[in-house]
Amino acid sequence: VQLQASGGGLVQAGGSLRLSCAASGLAFNDFGMGWFRQAPGKEREFVGRISRSGGQRSYADSVKGRFTISRDNAMSTSYLQMNSLKPEDTAVYYCAAGGNYWTPARAHEYAYWGQGTLVTVSS
Repeated sequence: VQLQASGGGLVQAGGSLRLSCAASGLAFNDFGMGWFRQAPGKEREFVGRISRSGGQRSYADSVKGRFTISRDNAMSTSYLQMNSLKPEDTAVYYCAAGGNYWTPARAHEYAYWGQGTLVTVSS
């Protein structure tokens, strides 16, 4: 199983980025997809999750209204569209497969993790 996150980079505050997470080696349709991030010196935190079908999404309050998770099951890929970026969004972003609708922020309930992609937002 491999989750390959990409799309990170340097962006100015107020800008946008779209991260991708390409999955292989698993039945993508059988897994919800979550996104987490870890800023320097801080613990990993939940960003959002999308259900297997894409019909249900949940977000952390800190990103609600600015970030959107989507998925393309035919391409086995999940996306994280990030708009109105702030310097405090700077972090390594990770995608993960698994989790559940009721407790999407519980990292230990995700079965597989990607390697992370760095997002840096300058002020």
